[in-house]
Amino acid sequence: MSQKTKLLATSFNCLKISNHAYATSLKNIAWWDKVEMGPPDAILGVTEAYKRDSNPKKINLGVGAYRDDNGKPYVLPSVQKAEQIIGSSGLDKEYSPIGGNPEFCKHSINLALGENSDIVKNGLNSTVQGISGTGSLRIGAAYLGNFFPGHKDIYLPAPTWGNHIPLFKHSGLNVKTYRYYEPKTCGFDFQGAIEDISKIPEKSIILFHACAHNPTGVDPNPEQWAEISQVVQKKNLFPYFDMAYQGFASGDVDRDAHSLRLFIKDGHNLCISQSYAKNMGLYGERVGAFSLITSSKDEAARTMSQIKILIRPMYSNPPIHGARIATTILGDPSLKKQWLVELKGMADRIISVRTQLRDNLKKEGSTRDWSHITNQIGMFCFTGLTPPQVENLTKNFSIYLTKDGRISMAGVTSKNVEYLAHGIHEVTK
Repeated sequence: MSQKTKLLATSFNCLKISNHAYATSLKNIAWWDKVEMGPPDAILGVTEAYKRDSNPKKINLGVGAYRDDNGKPYVLPSVQKAEQIIGSSGLDKEYSPIGGNPEFCKHSINLALGENSDIVKNGLNSTVQGISGTGSLRIGAAYLGNFFPGHKDIYLPAPTWGNHIPLFKHSGLNVKTYRYYEPKTCGFDFQGAIEDISKIPEKSIILFHACAHNPTGVDPNPEQWAEISQVVQKKNLFPYFDMAYQGFASGDVDRDAHSLRLFIKDGHNLCISQSYAKNMGLYGERVGAFSLITSSKDEAARTMSQIKILIRPMYSNPPIHGARIATTILGDPSLKKQWLVELKGMADRIISVRTQLRDNLKKEGSTRDWSHITNQIGMFCFTGLTPPQVENLTKNFSIYLTKDGRISMAGVTSKNVEYLAHGIHEVTK
């Protein structure tokens, strides 16, 4: 073997050793060895356990999406019609503006505040398209985290939607709570709420569920909302309304917007997050809106400019298809009328199974007061069941719900309501 060949062989072997050492060193670097396993999602855990169950009578009451009376996902006929119109219109797939579809934004704020709102007429709103309710809330949280001139504290009702807490924390806000739900009555703790709100430091942020409070289904009545508005105004607090269920709660979009419109009438500047997941069934399309109500047209323009600057590095611009569906429905009088009828139909089904569940519990012989089932409103019901009772219900009846006793009324049908009432009676008698 020549000297040159020997040198090449040696170099090759050194290179192999070097590559092996490099690969070994990479293999030994555990970049994520300090990352802990996160807890499983409570709702997804319920669904997974339900799927594994072989009991033909099993019921899933954890799902947070509307189901028809056969327990199947429901696509609104008005949505199907809107998609047909969009499909034949020859629209392109170009990027949406940072703030989203302008027509969609106009229709959204009009739906929230009413068609004849002076706020909209005078250009006092800065409205952008968001990625459903969560994304719209996140835009608002980012704006408040960056620009709110008072305390960076936001007060949430206890309990509240589970995603509210991490969402606002991730935006740099300090999350605190005020009393809301009264376990003894399974109803609204009005006195507790008023007392706590009265003690919140001035220039803090307070969050309200506009209707169909998630997870309890407990809402203040109009008189209570009026008093809450006065206390919030007296304390100089900034209201943030999460309106995820407009029209889905009572079947009436105006009635479900009462609290928000009352606060507007009382002179509050505030912000609103909207979602079209529930009221149009556009869950996977991720359609929502965020609006800031300001005191002048100039203020609306300046705040809008900053909201767009916040959106740009978050996701650049929102998706187009779902917003086109909502815009087509809200912009066509006959299609909007059809949608409102379908919306009421969904709400009425939920209201109907609430009554059926209460009546079947009485029929089972239960002596407990179950009036809270029909007093509550919207998709969710806080049954008052304890964790051991929930465990018993799941173990012996294959009825799946979260440990806090919350059930999704969308999972209740005319076909399973008797079995559900029987199970609940058996674990509570």
